Amino acid sequence: MSKDNFVESTETLKKTVPLMIKHKVPTTPTNYALWYTYATQQYPELNLAIDKHIDAVGHCTPTMCEQLYQEHLASQTDKDMTQLKQSLTAMMQELSHSMTDTLSETETFQGALDNTFAKLESAEKEGLSITDTMVLVRELIKESSQIRLSTGSLKNQLTNAQDEIMALREALSESQKAANEDAVTKLLNRRAFERDILGYQRNNIPYSLIILDIDKFKNFNDTYGHLLGDQVLKIVANRLNAFCQDNAQAYRFGGEEFIIILPGKMLASARHQAETLRRSIEKISVLDKKSGQRINSVTASFGVAERQVKESYEEVIERADSYLNKAKQLGRNRVLPLN
Repeated sequence: MSKDNFVESTETLKKTVPLMIKHKVPTTPTNYALWYTYATQQYPELNLAIDKHIDAVGHCTPTMCEQLYQEHLASQTDKDMTQLKQSLTAMMQELSHSMTDTLSETETFQGALDNTFAKLESAEKEGLSITDTMVLVRELIKESSQIRLSTGSLKNQLTNAQDEIMALREALSESQKAANEDAVTKLLNRRAFERDILGYQRNNIPYSLIILDIDKFKNFNDTYGHLLGDQVLKIVANRLNAFCQDNAQAYRFGGEEFIIILPGKMLASARHQAETLRRSIEKISVLDKKSGQRINSVTASFGVAERQVKESYEEVIERADSYLNKAKQLGRNRVLPLN
């Protein structure tokens, strides 16, 4: 490096660190690279995106820093690896759900075979006298026994395969923790939420939270299968993305639960937006390709809370979650508090 370049780099670094301190940006390698580039003003689009986000939200959230880094600075190899991890995780989840549904169907089929087998054995014990009929019955019993053994073997094979898939899925999950995106819904994940909400807390920026939970989702999974359950999660996530305006951000909080940060919104406004979202979700219609049945029973319950002065984000979540639980107790598919 030449002396001039060294002096220029030093001057840029002197600008970078105060900028990160001013906006309370976490000191990670990617953030250093992002804000160093911002200080050099080499990429006007990057500077414009950062300035626009800060003007709208009051600070640059960790998730936004990472997104901007990926969009403007990350190499194609970095992007390809991130996409590969997400695709593999999604594939493993889909395979695991397929295996779970197949195991369930196999158990049902084996139960039906056991029942038929018992009836045939009972008929034999009643002493049917026609020799040819008895020969046929014995053949049916023999074939049924073979089918039952074959089904049991298949069940064992599926169980072993599912164990292998689960192990691979857990390994991929560990690598996915370094990312911000949920593999199934493509929403930001809980890790991203916790990083972003801490930014609002540190900068004392007012916000409200909406927590929603898909009603009776376990029963839905048990009835129609996990693949259709994943489809519902994706559709709900799409509704949340379409709903998020004015810098609102949606996250998959865990399972069938989602959370939305609404910067600068008071309780009345947040509640009104939650009601709009509730009505949108209850209009969801999903086709079960196995049975040809159309399911129109997708609903969600909501809890809303506005952050009070000096309140931790955990307390805000606890209050919103309390309203969510009350909404479920009162019959589900509703928003609380009422006003």
